[in-house]
Amino acid sequence: MGLKDEFQKARDWVAESLDFDKDYDASVFETTIRVVGGLLSSYDLSGDKVFLDKAKDITDRLLPAWDTTSGIPYNRINLAHGRAHNPGWTNGDSILADSGTEQLEFIALSQRTGDPKYQQKAENVIKQLQKIYPSDGLLPIYINPHSGTASYSTITFGAMGDSFYEYLLKVWIQGNKTEHVKHYRQMWETSMEGLLSLTKKTTPSNYYYICEKNGGSLSDKMDELACFAPGMLALGASGYGPEKSEQIMNLAKELARTCYNFYQTTPTKLAGENYFFHTGQDMGVGTSWNILRPETVESLMYLWRLTGNKTYQDWGWDIFQAFEKNSRIESGYVGLRDVNTGEKDNMMQSFFLAETLKYLYLLFSPPSVISFDEWVFNTEAHPLRIVPVSDNKGIGTPVRQFGRKQGKPE
Repeated sequence: MGLKDEFQKARDWVAESLDFDKDYDASVFETTIRVVGGLLSSYDLSGDKVFLDKAKDITDRLLPAWDTTSGIPYNRINLAHGRAHNPGWTNGDSILADSGTEQLEFIALSQRTGDPKYQQKAENVIKQLQKIYPSDGLLPIYINPHSGTASYSTITFGAMGDSFYEYLLKVWIQGNKTEHVKHYRQMWETSMEGLLSLTKKTTPSNYYYICEKNGGSLSDKMDELACFAPGMLALGASGYGPEKSEQIMNLAKELARTCYNFYQTTPTKLAGENYFFHTGQDMGVGTSWNILRPETVESLMYLWRLTGNKTYQDWGWDIFQAFEKNSRIESGYVGLRDVNTGEKDNMMQSFFLAETLKYLYLLFSPPSVISFDEWVFNTEAHPLRIVPVSDNKGIGTPVRQFGRKQGKPE
């Protein structure tokens, strides 16, 4: 973005002050996607090794979380002592998204350091999940880290499920869509058939939405978090044959329309946390807060780039203006306690900068800025460079760095 001075200042802080030796129980998932992902992305964009060294330091502190009998990780770990455990409220289980959303970062770290251990830990999780993969590709959100089996629980593309499915597609893209990563694409396609089976339409406006599933029954509820799905579907559509590709892209467009209307149907024009659907009444806000989430604008960015349709820019501009009107304060941005009244909370989530504003910036930038041909975004919107096949002779070949203006490496 041309913010060279600010970047230099932040880089010096990372080099001199960032210290991970903290007696603190961290979320393995959040630390991976925000901290490891952010550091690796900074390394890929700048070529400055200080970021790679820090990424390795924090990931080494996370690794003991994978020391379970099944290889499915515990979801919390003390960064100083390395003691790993699961949060009390999961009855000892690990969470699907928390356990299956480290692959992009760990594979990237192995590529860039030449040390295969990170990739092995993360890919082993997918091998374990493959063993229990159901025919519809839909896994419950709780997995037992000892037995490696799924516990009876909700199936969802919203909270605690979401990014597991996203990474199946993105690891395939990161791996240059080669034979080595083909099973990721196959698992993803299976899961998309499952997603289709969860899709319903409202009356009277024909909004498509993705249900949640509990046992045999569908629940007419969709999280705003699940609004990443239209972008994911659009990104994955081109890997199908022509007919199926069109079906998947059309579903992406329909779901994006729904997600845009999550915003448009409230007095503040900002979306609630989740929505319920009732016959004859389209949709209604469930949990009514807004914490500056990015998923809808993320999908708009993908759809704009992949279809060229400027409507998605118009929709993104509407959402941006609603944030400006309701969430901007003197010192930054805050969420809303209630999207119906506009009452503010007192917090700016880090993902508002990492994701929401970044995706909006990219929605109004040329598609060549962080091109999909050369980069894949982790689930916190940190772009990771796709290592060309010729550069990546399996593990052990670090990425060759090159300046931003030099184009592709030879």
